[in-house]
Amino acid sequence: MTNVNPTLTNSLLYLDGICVSFDGYKALRGLSLVLAPGEMRAIIGPNGAGKTTMMDIITGKTKPDEGDVYFGGTHDLSTMDEASIAELGIGRKFQKPTVFESHTVEDNILLALKAPRSPLANLFNRTGPEQKTRIEEVLTTTRLKDHRHRLAANLSHGQKQWLEIGMLLAQDPKLLLVDEPVAGMTDAETVTTAELLREIARDHSVVVVEHDMTFVRDLDVKVTVLHEGSVLAEGALDHVSSDPRVIEVYLGR
Repeated sequence: MTNVNPTLTNSLLYLDGICVSFDGYKALRGLSLVLAPGEMRAIIGPNGAGKTTMMDIITGKTKPDEGDVYFGGTHDLSTMDEASIAELGIGRKFQKPTVFESHTVEDNILLALKAPRSPLANLFNRTGPEQKTRIEEVLTTTRLKDHRHRLAANLSHGQKQWLEIGMLLAQDPKLLLVDEPVAGMTDAETVTTAELLREIARDHSVVVVEHDMTFVRDLDVKVTVLHEGSVLAEGALDHVSSDPRVIEVYLGR
């Protein structure tokens, strides 16, 4: 990039013209997306629209065939491996929660805390005041303070999702990528998850991939609709919901 691009330099996440093919199948076709620092964005679209591949590109799991992907205006993610990208401050929560079921809620968060020691060393070393404060903050945000001594295995599905979000939060990433967080949740848990993510978004940038339109409405953020590997529409939920193309390919089904 020779000339200075103000959109790139002012963005936290910048994807431009991303193309990816797998065995001839075009998963992404010229996908472009810009996320501002401190922004939460919802990504919606039918199955096969390219949502997961987009997350894979951002985290370095998949490399683009074409296009630019930058973080913080300067870091070219297409040249970096997954570990280096995670170190930059990009955290990802997959759809199925993966928590340490035989450990307590509190120990799960302790294990996830960003520390220059191995996870096991974290568990057996004494917890310092800063770590204790951080654990309290995460437990409070994730509504798990009263469950701190419970084994993760005994939590409800929704609580496990919150715990995993908490484990991601413990690492204090600049950007959280959250994949279908409310799948399988009760209505009450879904409402709480929207509140929880809105709180997190006060201090972090968040990208949420989701199918549940009630939940997306509760998030009250800008929505990007993907279809066949590129952006079909973007804007407030009411705006994209009334777009005839979006209704045809996604909402009308």
